[in-house]
Amino acid sequence: MMTKSYKTKTKVSNGILFAVMLLLGICMIIPFVWTLSSSFKNNNEIFAYPIKWIPEVFRWSNYAEVCERIPFVTYYLNTLKLAVIVTVGQVITCSLAAYSFSKMQYPGRDKIFLCYLATLMVPWHAIMIPQFLIIKTLGLNDSHWSLILINIFSAFGVFLLRQFMMGIPEELSEAARIDGAGELKIYSQIVFPMCKPGLATLVVFTFNFMWNDYMAPMIYLTSDKLRTIQIGLASFRTQYGSEYGLIMAGTVCALIPMLLIFIVGQKYLVEGIAFSGLKG
Repeated sequence: MMTKSYKTKTKVSNGILFAVMLLLGICMIIPFVWTLSSSFKNNNEIFAYPIKWIPEVFRWSNYAEVCERIPFVTYYLNTLKLAVIVTVGQVITCSLAAYSFSKMQYPGRDKIFLCYLATLMVPWHAIMIPQFLIIKTLGLNDSHWSLILINIFSAFGVFLLRQFMMGIPEELSEAARIDGAGELKIYSQIVFPMCKPGLATLVVFTFNFMWNDYMAPMIYLTSDKLRTIQIGLASFRTQYGSEYGLIMAGTVCALIPMLLIFIVGQKYLVEGIAFSGLKG
C-alpha cells in the first residue's frame, strides 16, 4: 500500500512539475513568436490591440527591404567573422591559461589567479576610455583587429575552464609525465579532449556575447563596410520614429546562428554549467 501511495504521489508531483515547466517554457517562447509574427507586419499592425498573432497580410517584403536599405549581408558576415575568430581565440587562450592554473605547480599560482579573477569586478565602462586610447595609439581603431584584440582574452573563460579542469583526476597527468610527456602534450591530448562540456559552454557564451555586442563596435568602427549587424539594425531607429517591422525582420535573421549554436551545444552546455557550478 505504501509503495502504491508513493508511486501515486510521485506521479502527481511529476505531473505538477511538468505543467509548471511547460507554462514557463510557453512564457519564454511567446516573445520569440511575437517577434517572428511582427517581422511580417507594418508598424500599425505590430502595436494593434488585442495582438494579432497571425498577420492579415504577410509582408514578405520586410525581409527584402532590410537588405535593400542597409548592406545587411556585409554586416552579417562581419559579425560572423568577429564572433568565430574571437570564440576560437578564447577557446585557445582560456584553455591554456586554465591548464596552467589548474594542472601546473609553480610559486604564487593561486595568488596570480585570484588577481586575474579580480579583473572581473572591474566594469568595462571604467576601462573603456583607456582601452580606446591604447587601441588608437596602436593604430588599430576602425579595424576588426581592435575588437578581436580586446575580446580574445577572458577572465571569465579562464575561471570557467579552470573549474572544469580541477575535476579531471590528477593521476592522468602524473601518469603522462612519468611516461615522458611534456605539459603541452598533456594539455592537448589528455586534458583538452576531456573538457568538451566546459568548452561548449565557453563557445556558446562567447559567440553570444560577440554576436550581440553593440557598444564596442559602435566605439571602434566608423567605416560602414566594417560594421556589425547590431549597428545595422539600430540604423532603422531615427529621430522621427522606428521601423519596427524591418527591425523585427532583421532580428529574426540575426537569431539564426545563435539558435544553431545552442541546438548543437545544448547537451554539453547544460552539463558544463552544472559541473562548473555556474548559476544564472
